[in-house]
Amino acid sequence: MEKINTHKDLRVYQLSFEAGMEIYNLSKTFPKDETYSLTDQIRRSSRSVSGNLAEAWRKRRYEKAFVAKLSDSEGEAAETQVWLDYALACKYIAENEHSDIYTKYNSILGMIVKMIINPNKWTL
Repeated sequence: MEKINTHKDLRVYQLSFEAGMEIYNLSKTFPKDETYSLTDQIRRSSRSVSGNLAEAWRKRRYEKAFVAKLSDSEGEAAETQVWLDYALACKYIAENEHSDIYTKYNSILGMIVKMIINPNKWTL
C-alpha cells in the first residue's frame, strides 16, 4: 500500500470523484425542466461525497470531527443513489447506466463505512 499524503491518494476519494464526473456527464442529457431540481440535486450530492472526504482527511487530528465528515460523505452517497433511482424511474438513464453507477456508490459507501468503523487507522 502506497503512502497516503493527501485526500487525493485515497482510493475512496478517487472513486467518488470519478463517480461524480460520471453523474455530471449523465445528467447533461436530463430534460431542461429538471435543471433546478433533479439535475441540480444529483450533481450537488455526488460532488459532496468527495468534498466531504477531503474535509474529513484534513480533520483527521480529531477523531469525532473526522467521523462526522465521513458520516456526511456517507449520507451524500446514499442521497445520490436515491436521485439515481429517480433518474431511472423517469427514464432519463438506462438500467445498465443506473446499475453501473449505483454499484460504484455501493463500493464507495462500503469504503466510507470501514473508515467510520475503524477511525484509528486513519486519524493522527
